[in-house]
Amino acid sequence: MTIVRIRSIPVIVSDTKKAKEWYTEKLGFEVQDEKDHWVVVGPPGSSTGIHLCQNETLESGNTGILFFDDDIETTCQELKSKGVEFSRDLAKAEWDENMRYAMFKDPDRNEFWLMPT
Repeated sequence: MTIVRIRSIPVIVSDTKKAKEWYTEKLGFEVQDEKDHWVVVGPPGSSTGIHLCQNETLESGNTGILFFDDDIETTCQELKSKGVEFSRDLAKAEWDENMRYAMFKDPDRNEFWLMPT
């Protein structure tokens, strides 16, 4: 058996339509796939996306999902100017002083990591 890639990673949201708008407007993601309740969004050109799974029971907190960015300082500033809430400002990692990262939340309180490439 040879598994070659991951298509999507689920993130629980309270409202798929509102979540789709937030991810596309705030993060600049594109809709990769959309059929009825199935909505997948992701960075332009990415083959892996986030499946926005609508559910009454939210699982907010650290998703463990990490986004890499080529210009993390500018991206953090842009996201903040769009009203994106950060749970951790860009700073050195506790485990490696040569590494930096930030963390931000979507409207359903799902947290994501942001690190420089």
